[in-house]
Amino acid sequence: MEKLQQFIFKVLDIFYPLFKPFFNKQTYHYLACGGGNTVFGLAVFYYCDHFIFKKENFDIGFIVLTPYVASMFLTTLITFPTSFFLTKYIVWSDSNLAGKKQLFRHFNFVIFAIFMNYGLLKLFVGQFNWWHMPSQILITIIIVFFSYLTQRFVSFKKK
Repeated sequence: MEKLQQFIFKVLDIFYPLFKPFFNKQTYHYLACGGGNTVFGLAVFYYCDHFIFKKENFDIGFIVLTPYVASMFLTTLITFPTSFFLTKYIVWSDSNLAGKKQLFRHFNFVIFAIFMNYGLLKLFVGQFNWWHMPSQILITIIIVFFSYLTQRFVSFKKK
């Protein structure tokens, strides 16, 4: 784990001098890791929407999910571990809160983000008939703003 952490720091720190006039190192790490995970999540969403669910409803037996909602849930399952790893070991590595507490708080935010994402997807796609991908990109921007505030001041705060 430590070798992976050091490798990520080395890669990120190559580009830090370009951003140093604008951000402190922790904010830069947050933006780089969060941006990378966000792009990864959007790619997973696109792949799920177009190739797994093929823009067709998905019947799981007791409920039928629209393809964009099914894609959102699958994307969340895939990106949750990567987002926690990056925030815990790269961005907020100086936090001295117990790992279980960080995971619990991060998980609670993800649950909140799922409800927010679901509601906004239903509004943008279901009601406004916007395209799936642009809607998800806009929702992601909104959630990233709340994510930064939540992680900075709640999930990974210093005691």
